[in-house]
Amino acid sequence: MRRLVLASLCIIAGVGALSSQGFAAQPDVDPLTELFGGAPATAPQGAQGRPQAVAIPREIVASPGSYAPGTVVINTSERRLYYVLGNGQAVRYGVGVGRPGFEWAGVRYISSKREWPDWTPPAQMLRRRPDLPRHMEGGINNPLGARAMYLSGTLYRIHGSNEPETIGQAVSSGCIRMTNDDVTDLYDRVKVGTKVVVTR
Repeated sequence: MRRLVLASLCIIAGVGALSSQGFAAQPDVDPLTELFGGAPATAPQGAQGRPQAVAIPREIVASPGSYAPGTVVINTSERRLYYVLGNGQAVRYGVGVGRPGFEWAGVRYISSKREWPDWTPPAQMLRRRPDLPRHMEGGINNPLGARAMYLSGTLYRIHGSNEPETIGQAVSSGCIRMTNDDVTDLYDRVKVGTKVVVTR
């Protein structure tokens, strides 16, 4: 039960209210440094091969629009993420998205990438949920999963999940979650600076 509760959390506290047109102003303090300081954890032996439920199969489909190759397009109402390949094609993945009240849309860029990221809940979240751990090392039990790609100017990220059955659901606080297998595949395709278009 504790793991399920942790997996349902996406650390957004302190980001400020988001309007339907876009994002809160970027905080003065780099949120990635503030929340995720230090080097990423090393994956536990054999963690990459942990059996994963595949809620929605990854497949090559028609591109969702006239986006440049290398663009990530997330359709939150469809609960799908597209990585544009070019020549009218894209890789389509199933994703989990923000629950009601945490939906958002806009254009961001991947500002940082981490393998098996640690998780440090912010003070605001700990005040609401004092039962949460103060810090979790990266690994198969961490709610951020195998990989994380941080979205510029926000505390949101595209990340893996240790609860793959939630893929295709609206359960997060705004982050985009994927199975560990899918997030690893996407992580290997994208670079820091990749454009991410989120639509509703």
